[in-house]
Amino acid sequence: MHRLPCPALATRAFVAFVITLACLATTTGRADPAAGTPIANPYRIQAGDVLAISVWNEPELKRDVLVRSDGALSYPLAGDIPASGMSIEELRQLIEVRLAKYIPQAVVTVALNSSGGNRIYVLGKVNRPGEYPFGKPLDVMQAISLAGGLTPFAAPNDILILRRGPGGRQESIPFRYSEVVQGERLSQNVLLSGGDTVVVP
Repeated sequence: MHRLPCPALATRAFVAFVITLACLATTTGRADPAAGTPIANPYRIQAGDVLAISVWNEPELKRDVLVRSDGALSYPLAGDIPASGMSIEELRQLIEVRLAKYIPQAVVTVALNSSGGNRIYVLGKVNRPGEYPFGKPLDVMQAISLAGGLTPFAAPNDILILRRGPGGRQESIPFRYSEVVQGERLSQNVLLSGGDTVVVP
């Protein structure tokens, strides 16, 4: 004779199943709610950003942390972390790894409080030259649009993107506006990084 399962056991089993699904969702990367696919270009941490970091059930580890000008941040028990260039999820996982020897199975939460580091500069013959903060991926055409577009006296095919590489070495990336407008060589319409300068002669 078979016994019917206890309602309490069945309820606990259902709750465990739901928690398992939630854990799987959080470990497979952030997803676009509409498409159900991982975000292709996650936000990358930059110097000047302020991050809210906390550990579940550890209230003394809840704090706002500034990413220093050298791209690193300091967090209790985890030490100095070279956070610049990481995604929020990459940083969260790294902090969990570093805390593991002090807090086994630590559950870390990282959120962006302010994106003070992600700023680009558009200079030269545009209608609104200046500094522009951004919180999502931004390409060259979008940056020019933010700056009000080119003036009639601009040299659209001599635009340069100035970027600081590792060790502070600066590189120059050419951009031919007329080609991109016509749908040609679209690969030159690169995504900008914090600190990039778009120069329109």
